[in-house]
Amino acid sequence: MKLMIQIPCLNEEETLPATLQDIPDRIAGIDEIEVLVVDDGSTDRTGEVARAHGVQHVLRFAANRGLGHAFSAGMDYCLRHGADIIVNTDGDNQYYGGDIAKLVQPILEGRAELVIGDREPSKVGHFSPTKKFLQGLGSAVVSRLADLEVADVASGFKAYSREAASSMALSTDFDHTVDHVIQAGRKRIPTVVVPIRTNDKLRESRLFSSPAEFVGRSLGIMVRVYSSYGAMKIFSLAGIVTFSLGFLLGLRFLYFFLFSDHPDLHVQSLILAAIAMLAGFQMILTGVVADLISTNRSMLEGLSYRLQRMERDRQG
Repeated sequence: MKLMIQIPCLNEEETLPATLQDIPDRIAGIDEIEVLVVDDGSTDRTGEVARAHGVQHVLRFAANRGLGHAFSAGMDYCLRHGADIIVNTDGDNQYYGGDIAKLVQPILEGRAELVIGDREPSKVGHFSPTKKFLQGLGSAVVSRLADLEVADVASGFKAYSREAASSMALSTDFDHTVDHVIQAGRKRIPTVVVPIRTNDKLRESRLFSSPAEFVGRSLGIMVRVYSSYGAMKIFSLAGIVTFSLGFLLGLRFLYFFLFSDHPDLHVQSLILAAIAMLAGFQMILTGVVADLISTNRSMLEGLSYRLQRMERDRQG
């Protein structure tokens, strides 16, 4: 059983040594433990520091390409190098590496394909009240969209089985956390949440410049990812509501046309009714098309997964 721990990094030469120091050398049930540092175009000595501290794999990009791309490239790299379990952690030493054993245990026991570390944000001392509130609200919304109870959706401390890593795609270059929780819920990937510890904050987050930016971008990811799986429901509901409003306006015009002395004064209702009913019908058709696209996407993901399995079997 081979475990690979991937660490996406951007200018982490100062914090990376502390991150690497906590990573366990051995875990019961694991035969090999290897570390991958994904150097996302760092302008400091991140890559050199990783090598100096015994990191077996360093994947470097010539320019910064974003956390989402670094994460996805790291997952592909780990799969190509025979990882049975992949753990993702951050290079800023936010997560306590000693809890990696807790993350992989449910996978080793066959209880889960994805394990998410729960920082229990409401108890983290260096989180501001605003951040705690937004974390809680965001986790509640994403859990509802995913139909999966996850108390700390923003946690990047996760363990993936080979099956889960092969079947989950990434649709954004911003972050993987929201995306993968919704996918896990919608694809019925067995998921377990375990409590984890955090370290003292060594630096401010570079993923976003303000809470407003993080909320805005996360909302965009929620809508995009959920729409991929619930497009028919979303567009059909919007279409039915819009069509119904148009229909009611049409009844209003009909009433005044039949019983009013001046029916020509209510022609605006007829125009609005026609526009609303047409728009509602188009929304429903859009939902049908989007559902067909989603079905094709699922088929392509399934085909990609089977091809990866065939490639692994041939190599094995």
